[in-house]
Amino acid sequence: MIVLGLETSCDETGVAVYDTARGLRAHALYSQIALHAEYGGVVPELASRDHVRKLLPLIRQTLAEAGLVPRDLDGVAYTAGPGLIGALLVGAATGRALAWALDRPSIGVHHMEGHLLSPLLEPGAAPPPFVCLLVSGGHTQLVAVEGIGRYTLLGETLDDAAGEAFDKTAKMLGLPYPGGPQLAALALAGRASAEAAGRRESRFTFARPMTDRPGLDFSFSGLKTQVLLAWKASDQSELTKADLALGFEDAVTETLALKCERALQETGMKALVVAGGVGANRQLRARLAVLASRRRVSVSFPRLEFCTDNGAMIAFAGATRLAAGQHDLEFRVQPRWDMASLDPVAALPAPLAG
Repeated sequence: MIVLGLETSCDETGVAVYDTARGLRAHALYSQIALHAEYGGVVPELASRDHVRKLLPLIRQTLAEAGLVPRDLDGVAYTAGPGLIGALLVGAATGRALAWALDRPSIGVHHMEGHLLSPLLEPGAAPPPFVCLLVSGGHTQLVAVEGIGRYTLLGETLDDAAGEAFDKTAKMLGLPYPGGPQLAALALAGRASAEAAGRRESRFTFARPMTDRPGLDFSFSGLKTQVLLAWKASDQSELTKADLALGFEDAVTETLALKCERALQETGMKALVVAGGVGANRQLRARLAVLASRRRVSVSFPRLEFCTDNGAMIAFAGATRLAAGQHDLEFRVQPRWDMASLDPVAALPAPLAG
């Protein structure tokens, strides 16, 4: 089955073709970062308009790179939620219209299920069961995955998502949009300066939120306040800014790693999967690799280009469900959508089933 995937939930336009017999055939991504940077964050109306402008050219480009024409498609998948309502409608309307024109089935994909399954696009990735850390600008969750559509929420953030905390802390320190990657880059400089001074850690040690009590929930809003107070009381030099970035990154990544270890202990599962934009963070990857080695479990990450929003994850998740006989019966998007409400799927597509 050859499936076209469309991702338009926020500020990135992603298109991909996934073949259940041959794997990922082609993918393309257009980021709106430059468009929204002027405003310091995503402007929903501008995001929707840019999806309208870019989606059809990207579909043509992706099909050409895959050596296909529209009639070769067996189905169309699009992000149906959660996300920005206008942006979701662009992808849903395009996907449904294309499927109707071709007389092919279509399916609306849950955005977070797409992220959760994205590491399975990589060779050798562990199939379910596994613990998944979904960590992005909008979500921070630990999910026990027994199979496709069989998800149990173990813990989630009570306030800011980890990526959101990165972005807000970066803004407090005067870093440009998007702040998360900028803060991580600054933390690298802070680590280099700390090592040059004979230190292994930042001069600033921040709390590891909610690790002093049982449970798998997260909270990152207080961590931002700690950084702000430390910044106001400092000399506000570039060196201090880098040290603060390092201290913040260490606090977040260590907290995430500790909660992942607890989740593995509580579930008894032997595999950890990391998905979402913060999954690209080098320090987080390094900490979880050490954790996996110590506990003798596997850890899987999507390739860096698939950590952020992309069409490949939607094409794969959609192919999984279309191959199982599921498809849309109505035109609908859901800006809010509980992943636990999804129907289960019996098996993975053929390349990954074994």
